[in-house]
Amino acid sequence: MATIFKTLSSDDITSTRTLLHEAVPVTGTIVSGSTYNDTNIKNYSHGMFQSVYDYPVPSSSANHLFDLSCGYASGSSLNNSAYTQNSKKVNIYSQMAQVLVGYDSTGSILNFDQDGNLSGGDKIQEAYFINLSRLLTKDELKKGTFRLELGTGSAYATPFSAQGTLGDYGASANYRVNSPAGEYAVLYTSSATPNSGSGVGLLYYQAGVAVVTASYFGAAIMSGSDANEALLTGSDIKTNANALRHRFKDLDFNNTIELNSTIYFCNANHNEFNYSSNPTYLSSSSIRVKSGNAQNSPSSYITSVGLYSSDNELLATAKVSEPLKKDPASTMTLRVRLDY
Repeated sequence: MATIFKTLSSDDITSTRTLLHEAVPVTGTIVSGSTYNDTNIKNYSHGMFQSVYDYPVPSSSANHLFDLSCGYASGSSLNNSAYTQNSKKVNIYSQMAQVLVGYDSTGSILNFDQDGNLSGGDKIQEAYFINLSRLLTKDELKKGTFRLELGTGSAYATPFSAQGTLGDYGASANYRVNSPAGEYAVLYTSSATPNSGSGVGLLYYQAGVAVVTASYFGAAIMSGSDANEALLTGSDIKTNANALRHRFKDLDFNNTIELNSTIYFCNANHNEFNYSSNPTYLSSSSIRVKSGNAQNSPSSYITSVGLYSSDNELLATAKVSEPLKKDPASTMTLRVRLDY
């Protein structure tokens, strides 16, 4: 009667990989708190970072956008036990560095490198960290699309009297792979300045983390000489996060969703699957679809395809949009795609 199983060969199976991208704009009106008067901000008792949401935090519609924090290396000149939250700032830097940069041959945590050349060059020893939510970045950030526009005035003002834009300019063809966290690129202030000495930060694509050197702001976050240093050492992480957040004007990037698929080509030759194992296919040992005429060709209607393991365990079922008639005068190929 019915042909129930058919073994698929390697020629009947193929795999594909598709990258989907979404444009993600994050406006400064949400991030800076001017829309919700900072009710879309969540601070924690540990005081080590601040979370930013797109709606007031108590709302069920609130989505986590990113976290803000700051810190400096244990070898930084700012490392002094007399400074505010000194140990926490050193711990934040160390935690981010060990995950994103790694260790040297002696087991010591490496510092963030300005140009990504870990063997030498200038180091980023004082930094602000923007840890983007997986909700926004998906599998990773798309190279060459990251743009962060920040106000650069010494006092917070809306609209900004001056602003600068950081971006991973040219990263699609020039990125680094010497990080334990995956691929990353250098952030520059202009597409015209990418070179070994003009980087102002790092962007880690799979981790979804932007590292901005504190020296980029100079006296922008706080007026006066050595203002940024005074803010980093004299104020807690929450105050530093507020100072950075209030200068957000715009953040734009494309995320990436990696869609992996396995495609099965289920072939039904002219002499296969022309009968059904459904008990109603027969009536008094006669095939119903022949309408009582034994000379008529058998036929069946295909409504689904089942994929089985080698020991005949059903793993997946695919349904067709409408029953497909199958008889000895026709062949058929059903394309089944599994996405993951």
